[in-house]
Amino acid sequence: MLFKIKTFCAATILLLCSVVSFAQQINYPPVDKVATDFKKLLERPRVPLNPSFEITKTDSVIIEHGFIYSQKNERVPILIYKPVTGAKAYPAVIFLHGTGGRKEDNKKFMYQLVKRGIMGVAIDARFHGERIPGGAHGSKEYVAAATAAWENKDKAHQTHPFLFDTAFDLWPVTDYLVSRPDVDAKRIGMGGISMGGIETWLAASVDSRIKVIVLDISVQSFKWSLDNDKWQGRAGTIQGAHLQAAKDLGDTALNKRNVKAVWDKLLPNITGEFDCPSLLRLMAPRALLVVGTENDPNCPLPGANIAYASAVQAYAAQKASDKIMRDVTPKLFHTSTPEHFKMTLDWFSKWL
Repeated sequence: MLFKIKTFCAATILLLCSVVSFAQQINYPPVDKVATDFKKLLERPRVPLNPSFEITKTDSVIIEHGFIYSQKNERVPILIYKPVTGAKAYPAVIFLHGTGGRKEDNKKFMYQLVKRGIMGVAIDARFHGERIPGGAHGSKEYVAAATAAWENKDKAHQTHPFLFDTAFDLWPVTDYLVSRPDVDAKRIGMGGISMGGIETWLAASVDSRIKVIVLDISVQSFKWSLDNDKWQGRAGTIQGAHLQAAKDLGDTALNKRNVKAVWDKLLPNITGEFDCPSLLRLMAPRALLVVGTENDPNCPLPGANIAYASAVQAYAAQKASDKIMRDVTPKLFHTSTPEHFKMTLDWFSKWL
């Protein structure tokens, strides 16, 4: 295991050891059961992908802009950057944007992948980018969808726009990539920043086709945040939905009870078997890089430590400790750093 927290003192290492001990006491179900339960929760009827793309060629990159279908009425916009070297099959990386972003935010990252001989793939998350007619207005439509899902009374048609539905979309996206003759199906990676990182650990945990994973400012424990009254940052990403829930439940302000109610409905079992410390176990022995910041309010460090410690145990059990690494930048809040940008590129280059 490679573990690095820059400039942290020896007390931090002792803290991590105590966290490992704590993590061992959490009685998560066996990984096979977790994988089966999570697939059952997210899965829905599959439809023909019906891909459609327009291709633009330049001297340095081939750009494909189009879509596939993940559900009958759910079109997933996709942007692909492909090397021009003419290789028969390339490794590919799916990289995901954060809340209020869009796939085009990852152009710089995908171009750097291309320079390393890797195909870059980005999608718009649900209620982001092209998935809103005329283009999304930041996170406005995303929050509105989460609010509607909270207020939905039809249990047979419950949507999960907050993270889960996009995580499902990533499985058909991967289906599409492995069907392409110019993609090496045994060399596919996935990563993301913030919301995109969470969608990554949700989707990739149970999809063994994803061989290399990078999680940027996204590893946490929803349970720890709730238990320790540190839910404010995460709830703030869809604050409007939480405020409506508080009102519906007769509260005048956000509190642990109404926040948990939203998570329980929109993210069933996210404080239990589908929390990050549980799902990260399923990554082993695939190559996993976790990067973050010390003072991230959305992903509080103590909860992130629990999740990482859980993963470390799983990797050690499979004798794959050389394939997991972590880096935490001190003092910073919820932000992705240039150093982590480079580390992410290097990780994909090394293991794909």
